[in-house]
Amino acid sequence: MRQFCGLHENGPFHGETASTAARYPSRPMAGTGSHTYQAPKGTRDFYPSDLAVRRHIEGAWRSASIDCGFDEVEGPTFEHLELYTAKSGDGIVNELFSFRRAGGENDYALRPEFTPTLARMVAARAGSLPVPVKWFAIPNMFRAERPQRGRLREFVQWNVDVCGVEGAAHDVDVIACAVLALERLGLRPTDVEVRLSHRVAIARMLAALGVADEKTGDAMTLLDRRDKLKPEEFAERAAALGLSADAVARFDTAARATQRLSEPVAALAAKIGVPEAEFAALDEVRAAAERAGILEWCTVDVGIVRGLAYYTGTVFEVHEVSGAERAVAGGGRYDGLVELFGGPKMPACGFGMGDVVLANVLRDRKLLPEDGATLLPRPDAFVVSAGGETAEALLPSLLMRLRRAGLHARTTTKTTKNVGKLLGDAGKARARFAVILGAELADGNVAVKDLDAGTQAVVPLAELESSLHPRA
Repeated sequence: MRQFCGLHENGPFHGETASTAARYPSRPMAGTGSHTYQAPKGTRDFYPSDLAVRRHIEGAWRSASIDCGFDEVEGPTFEHLELYTAKSGDGIVNELFSFRRAGGENDYALRPEFTPTLARMVAARAGSLPVPVKWFAIPNMFRAERPQRGRLREFVQWNVDVCGVEGAAHDVDVIACAVLALERLGLRPTDVEVRLSHRVAIARMLAALGVADEKTGDAMTLLDRRDKLKPEEFAERAAALGLSADAVARFDTAARATQRLSEPVAALAAKIGVPEAEFAALDEVRAAAERAGILEWCTVDVGIVRGLAYYTGTVFEVHEVSGAERAVAGGGRYDGLVELFGGPKMPACGFGMGDVVLANVLRDRKLLPEDGATLLPRPDAFVVSAGGETAEALLPSLLMRLRRAGLHARTTTKTTKNVGKLLGDAGKARARFAVILGAELADGNVAVKDLDAGTQAVVPLAELESSLHPRA
């Protein structure tokens, strides 16, 4: 277990002075020139333009969630370590940033996912929560993994879950929420697809192929690893399941079987050589997706099985269609988790979507601006002084007056009275209007320049707020 003795492993404590820093020579103070500090590997610094891109993505997530009837929640950044081992086993500890407070006895971990927190919260108040429980969250997550494209040690993840109801319609409800956000970010079914399957249907298919009940878990693990194994190794492991040569061939076909969800499941069953009835659960998902209007986004992929000790029904992943990226999102039905954390038996379904892979896909498709600064809020007014004591004295109070009126107002720090240069600053700030405090003040007026239209008008100072357009 990774143990950090204290919560400030790197760098000075807030409020640390030169005298206290001197006691820790391995931690030179920033600004002394003795050391250059960098962000920890696998994390990101978000400068204004970078954060504007992230907020753009989060905005699509949040608006889709709310419009689909989900309420936002949040939980602690770290939890008791056992919350994660109870769900995923002790093996997950190596993937976590875990620690024990100096002198303490409890083990904690920075959250690697949100679902255990959500299940714990639901379990704590299950008797008083309205059903269905429809929640979403956009928290930071932490994974102690090797950073690589599409995978960082700290990332933002959108989680959408519904608890207390079961059935394909509710599975599709959360999938449709994901689709809505993707649409709002400019993606289409030609860019990404929802690859889905159903654990019950897959179990029945495996039984029809001759897989013994006690080998079902091994068979699903093999399905999950189909793209990581060479064909001969895959066939060898399939034979180890006790299958005949013919069944091994059909198992291999099943592992790679895909078709549009809009196609009849009978075609899938025929391709694999099992009775159509084994895929009845997928047929229910197809009907629900058709009613929800998202059928064109969905593909059946028999190789999608996800967490074996976790998911109980529909499982799905969102992928970029070329396969060049990791999964954009993943989730499914997990009917036993709330009960595991002390709550009543309660069905649940949800997904998580990280910002890292999604941003890669959006950039590849030119759906994010090259300069994230263009996503920053535009000032409604950029107030400048053309010179004179009256203008200089009025400027600070006028800025506050505009801000109190709900307007985004800025000014310049330049001392020049060259109005042309000041208007240039207003343009660089992408302001909608420039308010010029000049000779017109003698008559109680100001000049207002519409920087988009290039026009200028004289406006009574008392009517300034109403003359500025509201934010778009």
